[in-house]
Parts: sequence; structure tokens; C-alpha cells
Amino acid sequence: MAWNEPGGGQRDPWSGGGNRGNGDGPDFDRWLKNMGDRINRLFGGGRGRRGGGSGNGGSGPGFGGIVLLVLAGVLLWAAFDAVVVIEERERGAVLRFGKYTRQMDPGLNFKWPRPIEDVRRVDFTSVRSVNADARMLTRDENLVVLRFNVQYRVADPNLYLFGSRDPDTALREAAEAAVRQVIGANTLDEVLIGQRAALVAQVREHLQQALNEYRTGLEISDVNFQGVEPPQEVKAAFDDAIAAREDRERLVREAEAYASRVVPEARGEASRIKLEAEGYKEAIIARAEGEAKRFTLLVDQYRRAPEVTRKRLLLETMQEVLARNPKIMVDVREGAQSLLYLPLDQLLRERRVQVFETPSAAPGAAPGRSESGSASTPRNGRNTGRESRR
Repeated sequence: MAWNEPGGGQRDPWSGGGNRGNGDGPDFDRWLKNMGDRINRLFGGGRGRRGGGSGNGGSGPGFGGIVLLVLAGVLLWAAFDAVVVIEERERGAVLRFGKYTRQMDPGLNFKWPRPIEDVRRVDFTSVRSVNADARMLTRDENLVVLRFNVQYRVADPNLYLFGSRDPDTALREAAEAAVRQVIGANTLDEVLIGQRAALVAQVREHLQQALNEYRTGLEISDVNFQGVEPPQEVKAAFDDAIAAREDRERLVREAEAYASRVVPEARGEASRIKLEAEGYKEAIIARAEGEAKRFTLLVDQYRRAPEVTRKRLLLETMQEVLARNPKIMVDVREGAQSLLYLPLDQLLRERRVQVFETPSAAPGAAPGRSESGSASTPRNGRNTGRESRR
């Protein structure tokens, strides 16, 4: 039955049975009293309790027990505070009594508990960025508005924490100073349409050098020019100047393309004419030499047989002349009176056209035509016609 059940009497569950129900108190209180006595004896607090002592000896643990408990708590806190877990994107700067001693890498690390050593965590891998725009003068005293972006990260946690007062603000101011230095050393044309990559490289170099001198512990990842344009007050004039410059470049490219197309053709035509002239020269020289040699041989033949050579030259000359001119051959009977019609205009146009009149042709009839260049032969087989030359 339950210990407080009616009729059964009250039974104390903390009592040790019937032998301990004599009013000495529960066993838990006695255990606490014995533990307090032992702690008091351990720390020197139980010296007046020999011989049974008085009723005040049954109080809780004394000052020594409290000190022991506090000491145990301090030891547990020190053990817990000595373990530090650094994430992969972080680095830890360990300070011993406020002085930097070492760097903690990602993973499980150990240190002396505070206040001996303390850890400052720094975001080491993430890339930060700064955007800014500013008006600045170029070398030729023109005003431009430049928007730029700087990306950076922490390279040295010690310098980032203790090298300068505010590294991020120092980077912003150093970036603007580096951009002004580079833009001020170049003309407006070089800034607007020049080599942007070279200008960006110069800005990055100057900015990194300034950050190293300021001991910021930062490293530049990239620098970008997001926009370079003149102020709004003079933007229309600058647009006109840029359009004119683009037109000039377009015309120059077209002229270069035309020159690259025409010059090779002209050179080829010149080479062809030169080769033709050389060929003509060689032909004329060869022909002249041949004529001279022929004339020399002809002179030798003339000296040997003058009459025969003279007649042969006459016949060859007449043959050559008659072969190049149109001829009309007419065969008429003796005593016949015929009126001949000669179409000289057609003969001059057609060249080498021969007209024949047969014996049976009626008087006044138009003679026939032949396209052959050789002399025709009448029916009696003899060449009795007369040759007419122009």
C-alpha cells in the first residue's frame, strides 16, 4: 500500500526501515551531513566536532565545499574554452595577452583558455567588392566620369586586424587615388577608345602597391571600368566628336581595302604589260635579224644571177600585194560592148570579193560574185581576164 495510506500509518520512504525510525532523520540528510563533515575536515573546518558535538554540527556543507565546486566549474570552463573549431572559409588570429602569436587554420584547434589567449575570426576566402564613381581630369584637361569596381579578399589576417585602423575604408580611398593617377596620366582619346586593359592593369598595380604600404593585409582580385563617359553637360559634343572619329576610321578602312584590291591588280597589269613589251622586243629583234640575214642571202643571190633574182623579187612582190587587195576578174568577148556595174562600196566593205561575168551573160547584166580569194578560170581553161586593183 502507499506510505501515506489512511489506517496504515505514515511510512517514510527515505527511512532505512524500522531500525532507523527512531527520529534520527532520513538517510539523505545524514549523507549530506557526513559529506559536509568530510569536506570540512578536508579544508580544516571540522576541528570542533570531536566527541559528538552539538546540534549545530548538522548544518549543510561549509565554505570549503563551495570553493571546491567553484574550482571544478572553472576547470570545466577552461577545458571547453581551450577547443576552437575554425570553418573552411575562416582563419583565426590567436592573441596571447593581446599580442598576435600565430594563425589558426581550418579544423579543430587548441589554445590556452581566456584571458590567456583569445581568437579573432577573419573571413578569408570570400571576395568583397567596392563600387565607386568619380569625376576626374585627363592629361589634356578634359573632364570624364568614371565608374569602376574593385574586387578584393583578405590575404593576411594579422595585418587586416592590426595593420591599419579601417582596411576597407583605406582600400576605397586608395582605389580612387589610383584611378585618378592613371586617368590623369592619359589623354581623353586614350581613356575613351584606347587600351582599356592596359589602364586597368596600371590601376591594379598602383592600388596593390598602396595597400601594401598601408599594411591593410588585402589582395586585389580584379579591377573593372564599368563606364567611362563625359559629363552630361558636354555629352552631346563628345558624341559628335566620337561619331566623326568613327567615320574617319571607317573611311580609312575603306580606303585601305580599296588599295589592297587595286594595287595588286595594277601590279599584275604592269607585269603583264612589261612581259608583253619584252616579248614584242624579242620578236622585233628576231624579225629584224631574220630580215637582215635574208637580205644578206638575197644580195649574194643577186650578185650571182641579177636578172633571175630581179624577176623573182617582182613576182613575189606582186603576189604579196595582190593577195592583200580585192580583185575583179571579167571575161568578155572581143568586140562586145558591155556596161559593167562595179559596187565598189560593197567591195571595200567585204574585201577580197571577186565578181565573174560569163560569156552567155546579157549585155548590161550585173556580174556574179564569188567569196573565193583565188583567180577563177573560164571554161576554155585559160586565164584571159584582166585584173583590176583598187
